[in-house]
Amino acid sequence: MVTLVLAYAVVAVLLPWALGRHRRVMACAAAVLPAVTAIWAVAHAGGGVLTEQVSWAADLGLSIDFRLDALSIVMLLLIGGVGAVALCYAGWYLERSEALMIGTLVAFAGAMTGLVLADNLLVLYVFWELTTLSSFILIGTTRPERAEDRRAATQALLTTTAFGLLMLAGFVLLGQTAGTYQISALLADPPGGAAAEAGLVLVLLGAFAKSGQVPLHAWLPAAMVAPSPVSAYLHAAAMVKAGVYLVARFSPAFADTGLWRPAVVCAGLVSLLVGGVIALRQDDLKALLAYGTISQLGFLMVLFGHGTRTAALAGAALLLAHGLFKAPLFLAAGVVEHEAGTRRAGELSGMGRRLPVTAVAAAVAVASMIGLPPLLGFLAKEAAFEAFAHGGWDAVVLAGIVAGSVLTTAYGVRFMHGAFRGGEGPVRIADPWGMAVPLAVPAAAGFVLGFLYGPLQKMIAPYADALGADDGYKLALWHGLKLPLALSALAIAAGVALFLAAGRRYPATPVRWPVPNGQRGYNRTARGILVGAHAVTKWTQVGSLPVYLGVIGATVLVVPGTALVVAMAGDGSPDVAGYVLRGWDDPVQSVLGVVVIVCGVAALLTRRRLSAALLMGGVGYAIGGLFVAQGAPDLALTHLVVETLLLITLVLVLRRFPDRFPPRRRKRSAKIATGVISVGLGGFIATFLMVAALSRTDRPTGPGYAELAAEEGADNIVNMILVETRALDTLGEITVVAVASMGVIGLVLSGRRVPRAPDGKPRAGEPEGDDRGRRSWLASPGRPALGVTPMVPAAAAARLLSPAILVFSVYLLIAGHNRPGGGFVAGLVAAMAYVLRYLPGGRRELAAAMPVRPGVLLGGGLGLAVATGAAGWGFGGFPDGDFLASEVLLYTVPVLGEIKLSTSLFFDVGVYLLVLGLVLTILTTLGASLDENVLEEDVPEESGTGAGGPADGGASEGARP
Repeated sequence: MVTLVLAYAVVAVLLPWALGRHRRVMACAAAVLPAVTAIWAVAHAGGGVLTEQVSWAADLGLSIDFRLDALSIVMLLLIGGVGAVALCYAGWYLERSEALMIGTLVAFAGAMTGLVLADNLLVLYVFWELTTLSSFILIGTTRPERAEDRRAATQALLTTTAFGLLMLAGFVLLGQTAGTYQISALLADPPGGAAAEAGLVLVLLGAFAKSGQVPLHAWLPAAMVAPSPVSAYLHAAAMVKAGVYLVARFSPAFADTGLWRPAVVCAGLVSLLVGGVIALRQDDLKALLAYGTISQLGFLMVLFGHGTRTAALAGAALLLAHGLFKAPLFLAAGVVEHEAGTRRAGELSGMGRRLPVTAVAAAVAVASMIGLPPLLGFLAKEAAFEAFAHGGWDAVVLAGIVAGSVLTTAYGVRFMHGAFRGGEGPVRIADPWGMAVPLAVPAAAGFVLGFLYGPLQKMIAPYADALGADDGYKLALWHGLKLPLALSALAIAAGVALFLAAGRRYPATPVRWPVPNGQRGYNRTARGILVGAHAVTKWTQVGSLPVYLGVIGATVLVVPGTALVVAMAGDGSPDVAGYVLRGWDDPVQSVLGVVVIVCGVAALLTRRRLSAALLMGGVGYAIGGLFVAQGAPDLALTHLVVETLLLITLVLVLRRFPDRFPPRRRKRSAKIATGVISVGLGGFIATFLMVAALSRTDRPTGPGYAELAAEEGADNIVNMILVETRALDTLGEITVVAVASMGVIGLVLSGRRVPRAPDGKPRAGEPEGDDRGRRSWLASPGRPALGVTPMVPAAAAARLLSPAILVFSVYLLIAGHNRPGGGFVAGLVAAMAYVLRYLPGGRRELAAAMPVRPGVLLGGGLGLAVATGAAGWGFGGFPDGDFLASEVLLYTVPVLGEIKLSTSLFFDVGVYLLVLGLVLTILTTLGASLDENVLEEDVPEESGTGAGGPADGGASEGARP
């Protein structure tokens, strides 16, 4: 199962890269893996439960648990079968963004596969949010220039993510209450109490938002701006089923707990009826199907939330049937729009004669949706009527689902009438076979499965039996002339009558009763949040960095500072008897301490920005010297390189600021407050460090790490901690660095591209010819960083020194296992080589020096680190090995002799590449952006006699030296 999920990740990345130029071949090739998934699920039907566990961080109790059972098999049939169909269809439907769209659809299929196989609450949440991210990309990237598409993508992301966070809180409450996050163990011994019930409510909110239940449904109709294959897959067959799946998964254990049954059944009934009513009023075919999906998802919620065997049997059958009839309907709407140029029913006529295959397939799907025999939808609907045909409160629910079935019939007939009605003249068959065949497959499957109710019963019965003893009901086409059959006939007849009375007009007659408007509710909520945020930030974000630092400092003094004073006033004061206070361990420390104090005071008093930056750098270098004196060469080396890079970056930024600080106009009270906070922070930190050092009671951790380093054969304890014993922390940190780098790129480069006209010609004011678009990348013409004319001696020296620095960085990388060094500091040192190239030569020199773009280094470094961690599974035998487990490899090489190589070196190489990519990202965005924005009058013009240049070669008027 782990292999299956990983295969989706690999295919999603490599397939668009390999076949991106061959749209249809790429789409069909992408469909193979989902099809294999469906076949694999069917092969395991009726074969019992299959489990798999992969250790992630054994010491922390983290593992990836997967479990395949009857409910998972039903979902995998939808994910794999409908996914394969939608991908093949997309190859003929999509005309642009094919590679991104196909790759993201495959990634979404992998995320849904992981979601339904997950047997751990936290793992399930990770895949849950991956489906949300995939949906956001698929909705918003097809036509990113359209504000409507961006708004719909954002709405889907915000709604599902916000309630997904509530669901995560519910997972934590359940996991902590039960003492386990393994879903199967939690369901086998469900926790009780107020905390567990609160957790269940939060879980239900997340499920309702994901499955578009009223009033959290507005994002689903808005998402219909996505292409039809996306709507058919995500918003009909897979993603919106995630909430239903979660309710179905938890119902066997929690159906009788607290508010579970009434909350789920009531929410489902409201969605069933409201969605049906709104669907009957829609003129847009996809909007009609979207509201119809909300209605059907509500039906599924009722069945799974009821918590009885027959209802669960009906729910599992309808879960499969819904994907097989709603997906082809979305695809049929896509064919109609593709051929007619519109999907508004009032503008369509004669499409049934032009698209006979599409019309027949859609008719079969609608027949299954409204419950006509012998289709699968009929089996599910009869079972649903049977589940509630027992009087009492069930009679109320039964009346609701019958009314919902009436509405389903009415809007189903409206869809067929609006899409395929009318038309005169000769028949012209124009079905695009690349789209008509894929949509006909699931519709035909719904017909065939209506006859295969025996195998279907065998497949889903294990899940239904978990909700109660076998009551004897089985799926069948004929149960005799009983109440369910009568109700089915009544619902179909009443639905047709309702269509004839209220569903034949385009556009529909406005309703006279209030109907919930989820979009208006979302807009008001979003607007209220923004207004509230502006009101809060108006008072908290005043735009003054000193104020922010003052608030942080004052908070430190008030909260932990007060706690420290109280502790010392009580019994928490350390015993200082026997300790001798001395000023230094080495006289060098006193000298460096004086340097720190002098540079700090001078930086406070100077009026020039550059002087202040250099003095602050002096403080940093002196602290690095203290690290050296204290015997920490690794820390000192890293600190000094970081200090150098920060100083260079600060100087680059200062080029855009005035030379001097503005006049000080602060009030005396502000100066006093600043002094008090500064002195207080200094005293607090010094006191805290002294108290912490003198209050130690446990054995220091250093000797323990030394023992671990000896076991690993490493002499550099710091590097061993980073890449072996605490490698998971390092992996998390470099992931954050990679994400932050993408944020830097987005912030600095946003708005720099000049928009193009639809015909690709430059707009007014845009440069023509070969210079167009060069601003988007570093290699455009640019000035040197610190000079106006190229500094030839400096550039030559940089070109000579850079290779030596790179070689030294490689030495630090390789030697880091036993000597000072490692991937982090080696990457920083390598970055210094490129900084040296950039300073005298500017962007053009840096572009010539860089072998690849920074993004490649960022992605390659992070990918190599993750791949090295995954390789750790193989050392203990997959899947029993530990993630990030290291191994020492011994090789005997002729002449060189025996070579010892630790696999942690490859992890360190990933860190090296990522750190190098980070610094190059800063140079190519911040530095290049500053170069581009230097005004012409801010630099001297070159000497010469050419047009436009001063004849005497002097600087132009107003130029700064």
